[in-house]
Amino acid sequence: MKKTLAIVAVVLVVLAVVAIVGFQCYREKLTVDVPEYQQLTKVKWADGQNWTQAESDRFHHIDQGTQTFGIPYEWFMALEQPGNLFCPPGLLSDQTYLDRFGFIPDESAANDTKLPIGFAHGGPIVDPAGGPVLNPQTQAPMTSLGLTCAACHTGRLDYEGTRILIDGGSALTDVNKLQNAVAISVLTTVYIPSRFDRFAARVLGPNASDDAKSKLRASLKQTRTQMLSVGSLEDSVKAHSIEEGFTRLDALSRIGNTVFALDMAHPENFVSYSAPVHFPRIWYASWFLWVQYDGSIERPMVRNAGEALGVRATVEFPIAKSELPSSSVRVDELDKIEQQLAGKSPTQDNPFPGLGSPKWPTDIFPALNTDRVAAGAALYKQRCAHCHLAATTDPNFWNAPQWTKPNAAGQRYLNLNMVDISYVGTDPAQAEDIANRMVNFPETIGITDSSGKVIARGPFGPVLGQFVSKVVERWYNTQTPPTPDAERDRMNGYRDNGIQAKLQYKARPLNGIWATPPYLHNSSVPNLYSLLSPVSERPETFYLGNREYDPVNVGYHTEKLDGGFKFDTSTRGNSNAGHEFNNGSGQGIIGPLLTPDERYALIEYLKSL
Repeated sequence: MKKTLAIVAVVLVVLAVVAIVGFQCYREKLTVDVPEYQQLTKVKWADGQNWTQAESDRFHHIDQGTQTFGIPYEWFMALEQPGNLFCPPGLLSDQTYLDRFGFIPDESAANDTKLPIGFAHGGPIVDPAGGPVLNPQTQAPMTSLGLTCAACHTGRLDYEGTRILIDGGSALTDVNKLQNAVAISVLTTVYIPSRFDRFAARVLGPNASDDAKSKLRASLKQTRTQMLSVGSLEDSVKAHSIEEGFTRLDALSRIGNTVFALDMAHPENFVSYSAPVHFPRIWYASWFLWVQYDGSIERPMVRNAGEALGVRATVEFPIAKSELPSSSVRVDELDKIEQQLAGKSPTQDNPFPGLGSPKWPTDIFPALNTDRVAAGAALYKQRCAHCHLAATTDPNFWNAPQWTKPNAAGQRYLNLNMVDISYVGTDPAQAEDIANRMVNFPETIGITDSSGKVIARGPFGPVLGQFVSKVVERWYNTQTPPTPDAERDRMNGYRDNGIQAKLQYKARPLNGIWATPPYLHNSSVPNLYSLLSPVSERPETFYLGNREYDPVNVGYHTEKLDGGFKFDTSTRGNSNAGHEFNNGSGQGIIGPLLTPDERYALIEYLKSL
């Protein structure tokens, strides 16, 4: 009897261990841990941004030709959330659920897709042979779904029950977690019959034939296989990757991985995500001569088309060197976005008539202290203007030598100060890793070196610039009639296809900086007060994903958040060093120590910009 009880006890222990391990595996592999947020009903769009409601609506959902998640719109709307595997959960496309990843619900009457800001429902999908992809039951064309500019460039700040939304601001999203959620939803739909049955009824209709269901299941399995292939590449570099988390993404590495590893079928080009960067604010950016944190791209159309390729616009490669690569990139729509962002040429009398920086909302946040603003203005001239230029309200800004001479179209651009990393001392990973990356590619693409020789391996930046330019050129050539040269010049922003990879970071005007936490190019400093403090006073770890705004220190709250992202500044790519006001000298110290009162005075002035 005792022996039997002992055996039973051992079996129970084994079963308990198996259950615990199985539950842990389930939690790690088949769920996505995202925060629960309070749902706010009082929502206000920031003042001072110049756009009409129609212009905002267009920016929020304009189709760039992307297919970010690798599935049709109709599938996305029919898939269920990760979570309970056997009881029907909510839909993946539920805006309240997507809000937990940081994607802002859009209740605008113009939003007939009922998808969040930054999602675009596009046109019919075509297969590799150029034919339509059809619903196997109804024979209706399946349509595309992808992220657009607004997914990463629409900001939000919550304060005491009110949500402030900012066009062109820094998104508080975790894109990687959403991609994981989509992959898990596809996986569980493939292998759990009840999930597949509900999915099929939504996609095909309630009375679909067995043949249509079989074809749908086969397509779903094929998609799952493709996702596993990408997942295996992700796993191969995971040990060297830095978690991206809320507010940031290693965008340039992802673009390179998509184009040179996935699209070109060269898996050796797949690299780790070593340098996530904060989603940048994009007001005024159309008038910068160079964009990206490291000032690496000159031509606006190459910047925008490259971004669309990075979020999975499709591309087909040429068989012969005389051909150009074709793509689903919507060059015409990218041009509309750029023109809306840019507006007419800025002047002192009409500063930046496109998308403007937001104004401090005195009806919601505490009123500005005018004495502190005045003191901060004097400090800004002493400590900040030599890099970031005078405020745009100052005549000295419009006469700054950083403005280029007007070109043939009468436009001039800001050739902003580029600051050596050896001086500013901020984390070097983004600039270094882009400068050092090499990629392989087929010779048929026709990439050339500086001597004009066709090559099959080269530095990432210049190769990407050439390739994206070829994609855009193909679009120009295939219009009816072909796009005239003068119109091509306009759409290209009257700028050369310049690519550079300097170990420098760009210092841009600070208008609206109060609306774009966290700070530094990698999100490593949570608020402006910390940024103006010595590095030793900056938090070494903190949480990102909180939405409540701190209008005193100017940043998000950083307390522990279930499902949030714990930021560890001790890792390369995450360093919070540099851009330091402190006594002494050395790399990263850019000015003398500021007293607490001086820090708050500078902050008050920055709020006023």
